[in-house]
Amino acid sequence: MSLEPPTYLSSLQNNIRARPIPWDGAVRAGTISDSQLSKIRAVDKVRKEQRKMTVEADLNGYRDLFLGAETGAHGVLQSAARRADVVQYILVLLADLLEGIPALSQAINNHHDPFTPFLPLLTHSTNPEDPIPLLTSTVLSSLISAAPKSADKHIVALPGLFSYLATLTKVSDGGLQDIAVLEYSALLRSKSSREKFWEQRKETVGPLTDILKAAAGVASNGDSASLFSNAVSGRNAEGSLGGGVGLQLLYHVLLVLWQLSFEGAAIGGSFDEEFDIIPLFTRLLSLSPKEKTTRLLVSSLYNLLSMNRQSLLPTAVLARLPSLLENLNGRHLNDPDLLEDLKNLSEMLEEYTKTQTTFDEYAAEVNSGHLRWSPPHRSSTFWAENARKILEHEKGDLVKKLANIMGKAWENDKQVLAIACNDVGWLVKEVPEKRYQLEKLGLKTRVMELMVEPEETVRWESLNALSGWLRYSFET
Repeated sequence: MSLEPPTYLSSLQNNIRARPIPWDGAVRAGTISDSQLSKIRAVDKVRKEQRKMTVEADLNGYRDLFLGAETGAHGVLQSAARRADVVQYILVLLADLLEGIPALSQAINNHHDPFTPFLPLLTHSTNPEDPIPLLTSTVLSSLISAAPKSADKHIVALPGLFSYLATLTKVSDGGLQDIAVLEYSALLRSKSSREKFWEQRKETVGPLTDILKAAAGVASNGDSASLFSNAVSGRNAEGSLGGGVGLQLLYHVLLVLWQLSFEGAAIGGSFDEEFDIIPLFTRLLSLSPKEKTTRLLVSSLYNLLSMNRQSLLPTAVLARLPSLLENLNGRHLNDPDLLEDLKNLSEMLEEYTKTQTTFDEYAAEVNSGHLRWSPPHRSSTFWAENARKILEHEKGDLVKKLANIMGKAWENDKQVLAIACNDVGWLVKEVPEKRYQLEKLGLKTRVMELMVEPEETVRWESLNALSGWLRYSFET
């Protein structure tokens, strides 16, 4: 991997290198063979130059040492499977060899079945601190990232490897999380890897967005309301954001999702629908503590929005990205890639907002699943001109979505219910003959339920909405 390995991993590897292994006893016990031991000793605890020369002079022999011979003889990892200390030592040794000897990576990747000895080790234990799965994932990530992009052998290994790394991203230990995220980054250099990563998005992408939500001060299990609110949480302490997320981990998570954003044409709509990625990136952009994190956020947003203009630009406007970019353009920025992406993103949003009608703005807000007191809600002119259009748009789709919004409790943002009641009241007032359409969706019943809400603004707006129904009921 091109990025520096996390301290947690380096410390573990150093500890294992320093452990004495009773190699001769392992041979006598039949754990490893004499020939395997001679190959190990030829490259263990020697200068890097000597190690490189030894391996390159016998690439097939060292490939067979780890994978097993074509004759059916087991490799050292399989023959020593019952000796955890030997397996750990061999995995660290192999990681060292792969890092310094590209020819060995190529020789192993050229094997017809390069991953069989490693995959069972990923499930050696469910303990996230078990060294064997952790060291195995490091070896596999190194091998797969070094494989030619056209090769498809690695596809077989990716599901199990992604699943293991996903377990590390869910733990509270930032060191283990960082190891997983860095290995993700090494693996996502090919299109096929990114597609497989997305296929497993519930276990791969989900925990990463939870980390980002923690950094943004948003509950991972809550609704998207707070992502659209004005209030943003600041950094908790030097070197960390909300939830104690370190700046290094934040950068590495953003790096992985930036790599994924290059598949934006295929995944963009689902990315936002399932993970609220546009408002989440926008929130993080307002908090971004470093130019390098700002660069990744702006580039990711540009990739996703440029490939999904119709579906995602309305969400970006709702999340107030245009005004945030105006502020960002006023800063002194040095990175040329950031400046170019910022210019292109700003121009794209400016072009879109020029052609956006007030109805488009309202529809985008309802489609987002979250309401705020944007100008259309209080504008009598807007409702006079658009109430009927809202009821008839896409065969009543907007009103159905409004009903879905009202059906939620919104414990963390009661104003959404107040706004929805306001909108229902306007629809009844402007198009009274269509109020039965609203009743069929359960909106009248829901409005009546909200009259006993503890929140005063919700009670007030629900009363106003119901008064329209009562007035027209008396008149008819």
